[in-house]
Amino acid sequence: MIKLSKIVKIYDSPSGKVHALKGIDLNIAKGEIYGIIGLSGAGKSTLVRCINMLERPTSGNVIVDGQDMMKLSESELRDARKNIGMIFQHFNLLSSATVYDNIAFPLKLSNTSSANIAKKVEPLLELVGLKDKAKQYPAQLSGGQKQRVGIARALASDPKILLCDEATSALDPQTTKSILALIKDINKKFALTVVVITHEMQVIKEICDKVAVISDGIIAEKGSVLDVFTNPQHEITKEFISVLLSNDLPAAFRGNEISAEKVEGSLLLLRLNFLGDKADDPILAQMIRNCQGVECTMLFGNLDEIHGVPFGRFIVGLSGNESSIQDALNFLSNKEVRVEVIGYVRRNSSIAD
Repeated sequence: MIKLSKIVKIYDSPSGKVHALKGIDLNIAKGEIYGIIGLSGAGKSTLVRCINMLERPTSGNVIVDGQDMMKLSESELRDARKNIGMIFQHFNLLSSATVYDNIAFPLKLSNTSSANIAKKVEPLLELVGLKDKAKQYPAQLSGGQKQRVGIARALASDPKILLCDEATSALDPQTTKSILALIKDINKKFALTVVVITHEMQVIKEICDKVAVISDGIIAEKGSVLDVFTNPQHEITKEFISVLLSNDLPAAFRGNEISAEKVEGSLLLLRLNFLGDKADDPILAQMIRNCQGVECTMLFGNLDEIHGVPFGRFIVGLSGNESSIQDALNFLSNKEVRVEVIGYVRRNSSIAD
């Protein structure tokens, strides 16, 4: 549905040229919810605006639904944009227009008759849960209600693609959850392709099928949300995920030197990731029974779900002789557990005492 090839965007500024995008390649399939996550200034909003050509790339190709957007005239672009709805962080509603008229606005621009506008707007009001707010003005609405108006307006032209640029950043957590659920519902009902721009990993985890991590104008990492979340490869990805799943050592070991070699009084700390059915299996208990001479201390544990797939993450400390510990590591590997060896670390003496 969307294919971006070698997208470069360079801005001129008083201090010189700014390379916002540096050769982006991205393929987004029809019906996917695709997340693009990055820090402020990473280039994610510029990237999404290149899809509907609100920002024209300096070079590269933008193919949307089979059309080469770079080759379209201004009038052809206006027609093409009817297939691309967009919602924004700050809603962009007309303050002097009612909820009904805000949703109807793109239809009025295309000279749709009042009767046909009503046929389109009334079901949309029902869809976004604002049927009783049709005659109210934006100032009378909550932030979540304003975003629902923005979503309904974006759907008024029957788009094939919905671009969401930080659509929940101005909302509280509970309202964010309801807006994300609405976007996911719309994706299923209308088979829309949805592109979500965000700086929040929780948003990606909640609704996206795939994710691209953008950093300093390049794609640092991309793949299915499950793969990227459970096995991040790039440091920036690990930083985003650490907001939800801390990479910090437990307090009893924090700040101490990590050694590759065993030192007196230390434990071998491991991060363990369990996926699918393995998350519910008593693998650590089995390891202790099968590997004589190994003691296992549970230091941190978390169970979660990603797209219905159970996911467990633990930090454990192993003690024992080197042979026994190696047996334990082999046992875990044979059980299809992803094992990250942190190293040998001693407890903080103040806590140990």
